[in-house]
Amino acid sequence: MNQLNLNPAELTASVVGLGLMGCSITACLLMAGHKVVAVAPIPGDMVTAEPRISEHLKRSFKEGITSKKPGDMLSNLTITEDYTSLSQCNLVIECTLEDLEIKKNIYAKIEACVPDDALITSNTSAIPISILQQHTRVPSRFFGLHWAEPSHTTRFLEIICGDKSDVKHAEWLYELSHLWGKEPTLVRKDIRGFITNRLMYAMYREAFSLVENGYATVEDVDRACRNNAGYWMTLVGVFRWMDLTGVPAYHNVMKDLFPTLTNTTEVPKLIDDIVKSGGRGVANAHGFHEYTPEEAKLWKETFEEFSYEIRKLALKYPADVVKKKLSEKKAN
Repeated sequence: MNQLNLNPAELTASVVGLGLMGCSITACLLMAGHKVVAVAPIPGDMVTAEPRISEHLKRSFKEGITSKKPGDMLSNLTITEDYTSLSQCNLVIECTLEDLEIKKNIYAKIEACVPDDALITSNTSAIPISILQQHTRVPSRFFGLHWAEPSHTTRFLEIICGDKSDVKHAEWLYELSHLWGKEPTLVRKDIRGFITNRLMYAMYREAFSLVENGYATVEDVDRACRNNAGYWMTLVGVFRWMDLTGVPAYHNVMKDLFPTLTNTTEVPKLIDDIVKSGGRGVANAHGFHEYTPEEAKLWKETFEEFSYEIRKLALKYPADVVKKKLSEKKAN
């Protein structure tokens, strides 16, 4: 593959695994102009994938995320169970369950069919890339591509190098991902959970500790998150936030607060009980909050609506917003 080529129309991509995230990744790639070969390891996804992808494309067209007509984009999509269809792919994104044995089996099928210069990536949320690439024939071409849901609207993407990854390929993926509408992060040193999940799971752990020890309710924690961090995180990250609001204050608080934060390594009982009783959240109206089936359905629809609205706000305030304002002042 010509690593200088950054024209999506000339690069065939594949998504292996067509659950909720696999479908939204596929929609993102189609909107960018790629031809996409979508492989369904689970036969049932052959039925559900196209309607999901089609709906993402129609809504994105309606919301102005893409100017391409949904039918034109769908004409670039092939959905199949046949791995030999990957023979012309330049990039493969594996998007299957967080199970090492399943992924090992998938990688063997992928590598048996793709060209030697094709890049292979995983959408794993937490398994170190250095571990996954041990189970591939050519580890240097293997990377993590960690997306956020819904992948066709969010700006988030982490590109992760394993110990044996060729960083030149990672830099190419970094440049290409800008054409997917992302504001990516290149993680050059592998660590379990990468950047965002290590940050988020530290917060989840403390949230469970507060609830399970009687300091707050689930509702209290959600309210605090929405109205504090949720208020500013679309504009800035944690370090810029401390710059904006006064670094010394955080220094003082850390000395007394850090020793009191939980450092448990156990899965919290609250989530353990929910999962063991079959709870999946709004997917089956059984989660941390109580839902009627109608409420669960409306929460899913509201989240989708919000994902388009927050994208518009994020695009209004990109990471380089201040640099752009300075350039405009100088030009005037």
